[in-house]
Amino acid sequence: MSLTKSIDHPPPNMRVRSAVDAPPRSPSFEIVGPHNAPVVVALGGISATAHITTTDTNSAPGWWNDIAGAGRAIDTKKYRVLGVEFLDGGRRRDGRPARTVTTHDQAAAVASVLDSLSVDRVHAFVGASYGGMVGLAFAEAYPERVDRLVAISAPHEPHPMSTALRALQRQVVQLGLDTGRTADALAIARGIAMTTYRSAREFAERFDPRPVVSDGADATFAVESYLKYHGERFAEQWSAERFIALSLSGDLHRVNPSAIETPTLIVAAEGDSIVPREQLATLLLLLGGVRRLVHLPSTRGHDAFLTEPAALGRILHNAISKSILS
Repeated sequence: MSLTKSIDHPPPNMRVRSAVDAPPRSPSFEIVGPHNAPVVVALGGISATAHITTTDTNSAPGWWNDIAGAGRAIDTKKYRVLGVEFLDGGRRRDGRPARTVTTHDQAAAVASVLDSLSVDRVHAFVGASYGGMVGLAFAEAYPERVDRLVAISAPHEPHPMSTALRALQRQVVQLGLDTGRTADALAIARGIAMTTYRSAREFAERFDPRPVVSDGADATFAVESYLKYHGERFAEQWSAERFIALSLSGDLHRVNPSAIETPTLIVAAEGDSIVPREQLATLLLLLGGVRRLVHLPSTRGHDAFLTEPAALGRILHNAISKSILS
């Protein structure tokens, strides 16, 4: 059984500023699984949607189709799996976000969805990347509503180098807004982001460093074409205001780890340049409850939560069906 719905009103503590062209968008969600089964919340990176996996009402593959579904690590035969669309900042007339949205605002949105479903407490909150930051914020703000937390490649605060790179991406998009080349700017910003989502090792193994085409002072490289392709795809689907709002939200993220007493599994992806393992080791020491850190082997870096379903699936199966300490 699956359900897709949009809540009528935004969470009461959403920060709303003036000069918006449309009212704040309420969080849409999708939930699939047996009606009386324990609930597992699953959130991904900023480009993830509420559609986690194929359902009986939506046959399209979800963003985590290899992880969630019947008989998979997050088993929709045993659990009700909830995906929630991230709130963004609305839109000003100049194309920029109308307001700031934090990970705690996203956590409040998840709580409001749970209220609408009459779910007092979830069995597990599984979050990867930005979704893991939201999971940490949720465990801090609503400890009575979650049994266990799995945070994959998600820190308690952003790494300064990651903020530096995201800040440059936002500046590129803002320049695009100012010059009327928003789509081009979004494509370039996404291309920059792709260099941080994947590892230097993967790029070295995957791409020939020699130019594909060389014409005098101009040259084209295989890795350049790869980044251009992904950037243009992203620009077709995303707006500037949503990108800026969610990118900034990641950099504004802060939780107090000592206040998080929910049993927590931290997953560190090999070669992750956005959230280095040593940063997650620090988070482990600061958490207030039962916690464990596990290593996710990969050549893909930060995107390992998308590219390593077998290895991550085993980790999640144990964490959800057995124990955080398994």
